[in-house]
Amino acid sequence: MENNAIISIKPLDFMWPVQNPFLFFAHHRDDYPAGNDKMGPAASLQGRNIGQDFTVKDGWRMYHGDVVPGFPVHPHRGFETITIVLDGYVDHSDSHGQAGRYGEGDVQWMTAGAGLQHCEMFPLLNQEGANPAELFQIWLNLPAASKFAAPHFKMLWSEDIPIVTKTDKMGKSSVIKVIAGNFEAIKALDPAPDSWAADDGNEVSIWIIKMQENAELELPKASKDIKRYLYFYAGSSIALNTKEIASDNAIELKADEAVRLINGKQSAELILLQAKPINEPVIQYGPFVMNTEAEIRQTFDDYRKTEFGGWPWPSNSMVFPRTKGRFARYRDGREEVRL
Repeated sequence: MENNAIISIKPLDFMWPVQNPFLFFAHHRDDYPAGNDKMGPAASLQGRNIGQDFTVKDGWRMYHGDVVPGFPVHPHRGFETITIVLDGYVDHSDSHGQAGRYGEGDVQWMTAGAGLQHCEMFPLLNQEGANPAELFQIWLNLPAASKFAAPHFKMLWSEDIPIVTKTDKMGKSSVIKVIAGNFEAIKALDPAPDSWAADDGNEVSIWIIKMQENAELELPKASKDIKRYLYFYAGSSIALNTKEIASDNAIELKADEAVRLINGKQSAELILLQAKPINEPVIQYGPFVMNTEAEIRQTFDDYRKTEFGGWPWPSNSMVFPRTKGRFARYRDGREEVRL
């Protein structure tokens, strides 16, 4: 196998490079201390830019939170958020009365569509010790036909997400968590119904790959017009075919070319994102993503008039009781509870 499958290699930072139809990819990793009585950090906030704290001080950030870390109420329209929580918890609430607490491998798939407000807070539940948190948030665009779809969210609970284990000829294993798309014959759970990922022909895939040291894995091919990125975010080094690459790099790949991953001397963690592009104009203004400037202006006008349903919660930074477990409450009143 040659290295003509590699298009580019880019270093990773807080925000990771993406291509159409993906809009944004952020990696949050924070080593929070013990939680206080309000589920915020039991530590001084002095010297932090509260409300805009994106500086890693003492190993963690408050983001836009002032008591609990996270992102208080804010609006979206015209795209989807996919939030993958590897460690820690997220409390979700939105303008349609929906709510949830998820974490420890869970994934929330939320279609903003015609518009909603939501908040995403990171409650520090452990008062006796550290509260490590790690999550990814991906923004996936919607085509014009779905920009005004009804807002929707669903949970992909960790214990339900398909996992594939591949063992190489030396007995070394690679474990693939299939969040979207297919890995060989294994199909992911259904995404939100109006998603670009709901059509198999768009070949949207999100896989988390964990490889043992010295393990080998071949990536299945996709169609020629598919955009594919592989993010190597934990480990020492890995070879793609014969090209050795250090960790903390994003590798853009030709989706229809064969690629064999040969891991180095430490276990490795990677994420693969791929999809067929949406061949439409993209006009983005912060949390609003539409096809024309006129639609952006209309979005601002609609938000001023309706607030996308208003805010039915007592706090703009809503968190649920410390004793509350993983759950999701939907617009129709249905509630899912997980241990």
